Amino acid sequence: MKQLALQEASQALHEESRTEVDIIDFYNQATEDYKFWSNDFNMHFGYFNPLKTNPFRRDQMLNEMNRQVLNRLHLPNKGLMADLGCGMGGSMRYALKKNENLSTIGVTLSEFQVDEGNKLLKGLKGLILKENYNKTSFISNSCDAAIAMESFCHSGHDKSSFVEAHRILKQNGRLVIADAFLKKEPQELCRGGFYAYKNLCDHWSLPKLGTIHNTIVDLKNVGFKNIEVEDVSFKVAPSVLHVPFAIVGFMLKKLWKNRTLKKESLHNLKGSFYALLSSLHMKSFGYYLITCTK
Repeated sequence: MKQLALQEASQALHEESRTEVDIIDFYNQATEDYKFWSNDFNMHFGYFNPLKTNPFRRDQMLNEMNRQVLNRLHLPNKGLMADLGCGMGGSMRYALKKNENLSTIGVTLSEFQVDEGNKLLKGLKGLILKENYNKTSFISNSCDAAIAMESFCHSGHDKSSFVEAHRILKQNGRLVIADAFLKKEPQELCRGGFYAYKNLCDHWSLPKLGTIHNTIVDLKNVGFKNIEVEDVSFKVAPSVLHVPFAIVGFMLKKLWKNRTLKKESLHNLKGSFYALLSSLHMKSFGYYLITCTK
């Protein structure tokens, strides 16, 4: 029994390491492609607000998502915000330009994102570190707020991500998660839903997606309180509908320049397509904004 347990633990560790390597390779090679998706390198979907955004202007909706997330943080005039899985720091730059007294720190596994993201943050009070958001070097109780925008999915919405977010936050500090979740267990998905889910995970290097129910339970067990869950799928849908046009436009641009598509770019494009396909299964998938307090 002991030998079997050791084998299982070793296999789990190997799977975790392989997934992390896949994520690093994916983002090191494909991040520059996101310039086509967003001029500000916002590596997430957008939020349609009829009073503030034009559904035909993608960057406007992407920055509106940044605004919606920041509004839920109730940030003090002066403080430290952590971006757990910050990509190129698009959300950090947005926050810093809106609040000059704010400081931000972000983490990513991609060396490319660290180097290029810190160049974009030059002159602003922000820094990106090459770290795993499940095991940061941040001092406990040091951050006033934290965000995770479509990043915790890369840990499969594992409880360890919530534990680390809780550790680094000050008392009464807020965490806002913006991400897609399953509404039911994978084995309960219909055939089409499971097909879209499997391919989405494969092409975007996701170990899995958590269910919204289990995520709420995990957040409570970790110690978060005042958990507010908003299904914003319909608000996000207009930006998701940009996906097929972005894919076609990106491919035509590459072909026009006589450049072949990198393997990582192809995976990114296919993952985007399956994200669109998944969004059509509204009984199985949803996009949520989750706000909670330490």
